[in-house]
Amino acid sequence: MAGKYNVCLDIGGTKVLGVIFNEQNEIIYRLKKRTKADGDDAANIEQVIIGIVEEMLKEANLKKSDIHAIAAGAPGVIDSATGIVLFSPNLPWRNYDIRTPIEKKFGAKFYIGNDVNVGVLGEFKYGAAKGYQNVIGLFVGTGMGGGIIMNGELFTGTGFKAGELGHLILDPEGPLCGCGQRGCLEAFSSKKGMSAYITQQVGRGRESFLSDKIENGVFRSKYMKKALKQKDAVACEAVDRACHYLAVATGSLINVFSPDLVVYGGGVMEACGDVLLEKITAEVDKYCMPSIRPTVELKCAGLGDDSILYGALSMIMDGDQAE
Repeated sequence: MAGKYNVCLDIGGTKVLGVIFNEQNEIIYRLKKRTKADGDDAANIEQVIIGIVEEMLKEANLKKSDIHAIAAGAPGVIDSATGIVLFSPNLPWRNYDIRTPIEKKFGAKFYIGNDVNVGVLGEFKYGAAKGYQNVIGLFVGTGMGGGIIMNGELFTGTGFKAGELGHLILDPEGPLCGCGQRGCLEAFSSKKGMSAYITQQVGRGRESFLSDKIENGVFRSKYMKKALKQKDAVACEAVDRACHYLAVATGSLINVFSPDLVVYGGGVMEACGDVLLEKITAEVDKYCMPSIRPTVELKCAGLGDDSILYGALSMIMDGDQAE
């Protein structure tokens, strides 16, 4: 084995979070950098990623030869077998080979997968879903992502495109979703969906603590936590609506998959998870078969911001075992 350290990345449209794991799978260095994904230069994002890895190595007093492998989760449809990003909603990548330049630069294997698939894998291997064999993951963030573990394996479907649980259509005449359809779970229950509801209500003359906290169509999760603490009526309605549709979607997913566990992650759940989980749990029984429900647990993710990073580590471990 060339090196002993694994570099894992959570690549987003506005930030990249990177860590270095030692041989004991402990995080020895952490770095968070904002990215500028507004442009259409795919190579620019690639250079940001390379720069972050180089900076982490320098600060941790490591050399390129110390790296065993690099892995990342990123938004979009990603062919994990080839390392090609087919489409990414928040990054300028279309059919873009990200693996080759990274491997060439660092002389180490590079793995990449859809961020929420990778996050659910992280929870399955190291977090709240450890020890379960069949898991459904719903991650509530700016958008709404999903992941499926079936019989102890991440299910990615044909072309690594499975798990788009945020685009379950719950009301064909509902609000427009960023995917182009109407009434998707994401349009109701993501930060974008909740922000759109709050903006609509404020536009009707109602007051809300969050009225001036929504930027680029979303609020920051910490502000929602504060609004709920203040019992802000509009914020509470937005959350009740989001949890209702999460309960409806969860019930249907329970009926389809009969999982051991449904795990909820993402920034909103990390900030307000106890409140949201209680609301979802209180309502979910209405939407699933009574004969299936007793064998399913509902939990919040256990790794917080690190779910995707530990999932990236899992990809490296799985890759090692496959050799």
